[in-house]
Amino acid sequence: MPPIQQQVLRMLQTLSPEEQQEVLDFVEFLEAKRQRSQSVTPSAGLDPEKTSVLTAAGEFIGCAEGPTDLSINHSYMEGYAYLSR
Repeated sequence: MPPIQQQVLRMLQTLSPEEQQEVLDFVEFLEAKRQRSQSVTPSAGLDPEKTSVLTAAGEFIGCAEGPTDLSINHSYMEGYAYLSR
């Protein structure tokens, strides 16, 4: 085992269980950060294989009944904001 690992283990044993949990949380954070940085494509930071939210939700757009546009129909928004007519 490399010396730095031995030193970390030796120091870890002197910590309380709560402090050991903090160390574990930090190590898990570092691991997740490393995995995220490896999963991003270097060119544009986007994966061309992934689907957009609009495409994924396309079948659900317009499937429910209701007002078509709340931003122009003030009666639906009464009581939620200061609206002038």
